[in-house]
Amino acid sequence: MPVARTHCVGLVGVTGRLVEVEADVGPGVAGTHFIGLLDTAISEARGRVRSALINSRFAWPDARVTVSLSPAALPKRGSLFDLAIAMAVLGAAGAVPAHRVAAPMFLGELGLDGRVRPVRGVLPAALAAAQAGVRTVVVPALNAAEASLVPGLTVVPVTTLGELVGWLRSDDDLHRLPVVAETASLSRDAAGIEAGGAPAPDLCDVAGQPMGRKALEVCAAGGHNLWMLGPPGCGKTMLAERLPPLLPPLDQEKALEVSAIHSVAGTLPAGRPLLTRPPFMAPHHSATMAAVVGGGSGGVVRPGAVSLAHRGVLFLDEAPEFATTVLDSLRQPLESGTVTIARAVGAVTFPARFMLVLAANPCPCGLRGTVGRPCRCTPAGRRRYLDRLSGPLLDRVDVKMKIGPATRAELLADRHFVEPTSTVAERVRLARERAARRLSGTPWSTNAEVSSSALHRDLRLPDAAMAPLHRGLDVGTLSARGLDRVLRVSWTIADLAGKDRPGPAETSAALALWLGVD
Repeated sequence: MPVARTHCVGLVGVTGRLVEVEADVGPGVAGTHFIGLLDTAISEARGRVRSALINSRFAWPDARVTVSLSPAALPKRGSLFDLAIAMAVLGAAGAVPAHRVAAPMFLGELGLDGRVRPVRGVLPAALAAAQAGVRTVVVPALNAAEASLVPGLTVVPVTTLGELVGWLRSDDDLHRLPVVAETASLSRDAAGIEAGGAPAPDLCDVAGQPMGRKALEVCAAGGHNLWMLGPPGCGKTMLAERLPPLLPPLDQEKALEVSAIHSVAGTLPAGRPLLTRPPFMAPHHSATMAAVVGGGSGGVVRPGAVSLAHRGVLFLDEAPEFATTVLDSLRQPLESGTVTIARAVGAVTFPARFMLVLAANPCPCGLRGTVGRPCRCTPAGRRRYLDRLSGPLLDRVDVKMKIGPATRAELLADRHFVEPTSTVAERVRLARERAARRLSGTPWSTNAEVSSSALHRDLRLPDAAMAPLHRGLDVGTLSARGLDRVLRVSWTIADLAGKDRPGPAETSAALALWLGVD
């Protein structure tokens, strides 16, 4: 009998690699042999595939069955290879025409009764298929909307193995799944409605914190990191939750990039395969290194919160309560925009370009600075508490803000000046457009991404504008990295004000934001 070939995709992080699945049914002692650097899930596929075929009323070949997955040097993990293995075996046994299984790509896990179950990572797998020139992808019906986001693909949804074999045996033309429209999602996002149907948090709910709202606007306009220090109940969490609605919706390329990460992690919302809004991740302070940065056991590496927050916001509430190793592990992705996880089987790189928002109490009890409730923490205890946020980490935070409790008079007075999210988001959009025009032709789109060399060469400011920063360098309140951070924030402040370039007022304001809680 001839060798039958079909295709699947092996995922390395969020990158898909085309895998050729070959099956040979030939003479020899009856048995099934898998080769190709496989993990346990694929080695166990022989039992799932055999039972699925028999329970779907297809005979399992009474011969020596050899299944090879190549390239052999690529580690292959997960159960998404089940469907491709079954099709290759059926093609080699002559149960389906071998030429019908050669061109499509098959993704899916098989149940013992022949059902085709959904799997993780269908979106990046479909993207890899399109880049490799594959034009037809067969996926579980529950993953069909996700795969149909990739342009130029014919997506064939299946629910059972019998249904798929019947289609392959017929002479029908390939049928195309209707394209899943994202216009409804975009309109909900524009109207400030979250995926679950609840209204998105509005900035006008945060009364009594005008400086906090301004800092949030600056961070949203430039993509800057933020640290808020203040007692419990002053509005730190409310401010952080209202940052994502201020950010512009993701364009098509970034939306696919973000959705691919969540597809691999298995966190895509049901019925909403394309994430068009910047994500918001808020891990608990007891989260482990693997949960925040990414990792896993048994050779399966999953993205962590820093990657799930890609193109969005990572909020660490009660930041000093996080493990020091977890906090310090954020330094590298904050600089590079990626996180690399090394394992014995190799290294996996995930995207991790996010806005970091830290919130902390002024002391362990949180009462320092409050009226009528004295703080009983010792000076040494307060110092140890805040020292958990290392200097190198805070040096990568552009805006630092001290948030204090608002009095009744301040709450009443500020309600006349609060603005809804839609108003502030429009100013953020205009500021980002100014920055994008200035940075056109470069690899950056926001001020926070601009390199140090460009800041001091192409975007160099006159001496009059640099004077406040030079004084900070002379007295030691500003580091070399801090200087670059302040310059980026000053450009954002100028963009919000509609100015062509920052002046002394903008650089002074940026320096004050950078030194905010000192």
